[in-house]
Amino acid sequence: MKRNGKNSLVFWLFLAPVLFAFVMVIVIPFFLGVFYSFTNWSSSARADNALRFVGLVNFQKGLRDPTFGYSFLITIVYTVINMIVINVVAFLLALLVTSKTKLRNLYRAGFFIPNLIGGLILGYIWQFIFNNAVPSLGTFLGFTSWANPANLILAKRTSAIAAMIAAGTWQYAGYIMVIYVAAIENVPVELHEAAQIDGASPFTRMRVITIPMASQAFTITLFLTLVQSFKQFDVNVSLTAGGPSTIFMGKPIFGTELLAMNIYDTAFVSNDLAGGQARAVIFFLVLAVVSMAQVSINKKREIEL
Repeated sequence: MKRNGKNSLVFWLFLAPVLFAFVMVIVIPFFLGVFYSFTNWSSSARADNALRFVGLVNFQKGLRDPTFGYSFLITIVYTVINMIVINVVAFLLALLVTSKTKLRNLYRAGFFIPNLIGGLILGYIWQFIFNNAVPSLGTFLGFTSWANPANLILAKRTSAIAAMIAAGTWQYAGYIMVIYVAAIENVPVELHEAAQIDGASPFTRMRVITIPMASQAFTITLFLTLVQSFKQFDVNVSLTAGGPSTIFMGKPIFGTELLAMNIYDTAFVSNDLAGGQARAVIFFLVLAVVSMAQVSINKKREIEL
């Protein structure tokens, strides 16, 4: 018993620094943020010592704001498309680097390296590509319309969102690929050999053996890409800065301003800290519900497969 007690004490001593950091950086700020969302919190209110409780006013303002509603809708569209594209590309890359292709280890490293680039830097790199490299390439190939400022990829809302998805996929697909690689390599080789002897094609083996056996990996990757897409901020800021503008409910707004950027602009550009925090709370609740629903559905599919 004494030995177990000593081991328990050592365990908690080693865990204490992590728990302390978690409480100070995550737990306390979270509950303070929830509290401030029910107040008139702003830089002026804090300076004048005039912080007061206002109830659900900030939540009502946020839900009635067309910019918040549009950001919510465009974030959902972006998230769905981004999840599909990233997972499809990552799974195909995983199939490539787990095959008998030469230099497959080099490909693994090459596909993963973009994930090491910071989102802000990555956004500026792709902004240069879309605004400078693509028009120059078009001029070289004789497609002078590509150099027209009105035809730039980032000058139109739909193509700008597609550009964000392309940049995000280039960055994140390599990371998701690693998870798929681990799942694929854990599939028993004997199953593929038996299916191959029975005359099953590579596509059939992938559909009947690889995908069902890697179902747990799909649960993880879909959750990661869902959260990553919903929280997208750095690439959004550096690549499009929310532009170009569009009209929604009769009001001019940013056409590619995702939810995280809308929260930031509300809090720090408009100096409505409480309003931004209220939107962040709504964002957290929606993301938590969607994430839990997605994991629950995928777990059920794992059992079916």
